[in-house]
Amino acid sequence: MPDVAVNTVGLRKKVQDYSDIGVALLMVLVIVMMVVPLPTWLIDLLLSMNITLGVVTLLVTFYVKRALDLSIFPTLLLISTLFRLSLNVSTTRLILLYGNAGELINAFGNFVVGGNYVVGIIMFLILVIIQMLVITKGAERVAEVAARFTLDAMPGKQMSIDADLNSGLIDEAGAKQRRQDIQREADFYGAMDGASKFVKGDAIAGLIITTINIVGGLSIGVFMRGMDAAGAAAHYSLLTVGDGLVGQIPALLMSTAMGVIVTRAAASSELGPDLINAFTKYPRPLYIAAAMLLFLGLLPGLPTIPFITLATLMGFLGYTVSREANVQSIAAEEMAAALPAGASAPAQAPGAAASAGAAPADSGSKSESVSPEDVMKLLTVEPMEAEIGYAIIPLIDPAQGGDMLDRIGTIRKQMALEMGIVVPPIRIRDNIQIKPTEYILRVKGAEAGRGELLPDHYLAMNTGGVEEDLIGVPTKEPAFGLPALWISPDLRDKAESMGYTVVDAPSVMATHLSEVIKKNGAELLTRQEVQKLTDMVKETAPAVVGELLSSLSLGEIQKVLQNLIREQIPIRDLVTIFEALADYGKMSRSVDFLTERARESLSRLISLKIQGTDGVITAATLSPNWEQKILAGVDGDLTRGWQLNLDPREVQRLITAISKAMESLIVKNLPPVLLVHPDVRLIVRRLIEGSITNIFVVSYNEIVRGVQIKTVGMVE
Repeated sequence: MPDVAVNTVGLRKKVQDYSDIGVALLMVLVIVMMVVPLPTWLIDLLLSMNITLGVVTLLVTFYVKRALDLSIFPTLLLISTLFRLSLNVSTTRLILLYGNAGELINAFGNFVVGGNYVVGIIMFLILVIIQMLVITKGAERVAEVAARFTLDAMPGKQMSIDADLNSGLIDEAGAKQRRQDIQREADFYGAMDGASKFVKGDAIAGLIITTINIVGGLSIGVFMRGMDAAGAAAHYSLLTVGDGLVGQIPALLMSTAMGVIVTRAAASSELGPDLINAFTKYPRPLYIAAAMLLFLGLLPGLPTIPFITLATLMGFLGYTVSREANVQSIAAEEMAAALPAGASAPAQAPGAAASAGAAPADSGSKSESVSPEDVMKLLTVEPMEAEIGYAIIPLIDPAQGGDMLDRIGTIRKQMALEMGIVVPPIRIRDNIQIKPTEYILRVKGAEAGRGELLPDHYLAMNTGGVEEDLIGVPTKEPAFGLPALWISPDLRDKAESMGYTVVDAPSVMATHLSEVIKKNGAELLTRQEVQKLTDMVKETAPAVVGELLSSLSLGEIQKVLQNLIREQIPIRDLVTIFEALADYGKMSRSVDFLTERARESLSRLISLKIQGTDGVITAATLSPNWEQKILAGVDGDLTRGWQLNLDPREVQRLITAISKAMESLIVKNLPPVLLVHPDVRLIVRRLIEGSITNIFVVSYNEIVRGVQIKTVGMVE
């Protein structure tokens, strides 16, 4: 059996490798069939292939969960339509030349319609009407609306991807894949909107070809072969009707497949399970249907057995569904009863510690003596923790479908990859003293962020350009303070089509948590964590660590790394940072001096961070007058320590000038970069960090060679 499996896989791979040749030969065959007469046995084979293609395509659509899983369908529809029309040309040639088009057409003309060409014509017309007016027209409308709404919703979906990427829910590869899926979805529905015209045109062409064949066959039979009018009409009409039925049945199958694929927009599984789940989810409609069928079966004049049989079947299904629902409800109640009261999260996800958070003062509990050891535990301060209201517990608890613990684990991994920060486990507690829908993020016991969530709603943010109003609960996005609305789930698609950025409640909290970690990452880097990082580097570069620790202490290394994190400089490349500190630690143990040298060693990383999409660094520069004034106001230097003595009014004028220069860069959608002399970089940064955030103050020594710099102004 394994050999058979290997051979099958190898055969499939060979077929895929030469599939382009097969498609090319098929298109050549389409052209040949329109020009060269084919024998009847080959016509029978090709007609059978056409029917098989329609059946297989329709069955495949039953197992497709997303339209993109069959993105080749518009092209397949075009190829099958051309193939079917070329077959019509070939069979028309055989019918009119020889009065015989093969066994398959004769069978459809004699066996399927009983040799009665009038019945055959009526059946053919019914098939054409069903295809044109019902299936094709409906599928065409669905594809048209889907294409329009997909294109309208693209900006909102793109922004939703950006929000998930920023919150750490997905990585860059996942974001790229989702953007490609959105583009492919828009292209697919646009192509389906046009491809539906092929099926409609094919039905019209089939009707015209059938009419021509009947008139042409009657003329040839009477005037060229000497047949009587009745015999010629019967013979050629039966062949023509058989030809029409053989062509229209596959066309009907393909148009039905098109309708299935465009209407399965929100499928969660295959078509069969979806249908069963839809009709067996609620028992009450089944009971009502059973009662109605039983009533119809008891009415005099109506057949009793069919209605009674169906009523029994509906009643049995209703009883089965109702019983299963009761069993699941009892199991859920037993599981809920097994959980401790007030439990926040019974399971721990990677990187997230969860604990039950009872009320600080429980009036119904007996007073118990507290040992000194228990009091000592109360003095422990968690590095990071989140306090949540009881309404947010379902977002945290995996037993209730919450995935917040998994998201926290993803955020920790994202922070390690992006910034080199090892975020400590985040403890989650419930707190009945805050609002049920509120949460508080704390760093070392101090509040670092607060927000409010509506678990069953979505947050819609107007990021600009949306003029239409939306019904919702006004609020502010907690991470960035943007005005937003909490909307009900049924308004999500409408909000996205209007241009709103729509995210769910867990994503809002995850984004806020990511921003809090970025802003407070330096405080999370403890001396113990630095020891762990040093031990990790020692395994691969022991010489570097040995030289570093011979001149600097762990505390000094910690302060340098904290300074880098405060300015959003990743510290993943610890070997490069430690080498710079080992080199310059012999000259000075000043943390400011060592921080600047470490930044210069990371010039390649810093340059990459502030580059635009075109690879050019666009920056404003500080005028020489300002640089000289700042240097003149500094007592000492970075190697021995320094102190700034500048007039506060001068400092305020400098901050105002830099703010205006950065606003001009932000308006142009460019990174806010200020390029200054290396001697004043740290001083300028310290002057503005309390007033201007999210600005990159970079020295000339921190720009790697070969990178193009474009200055757009000077801070005068």
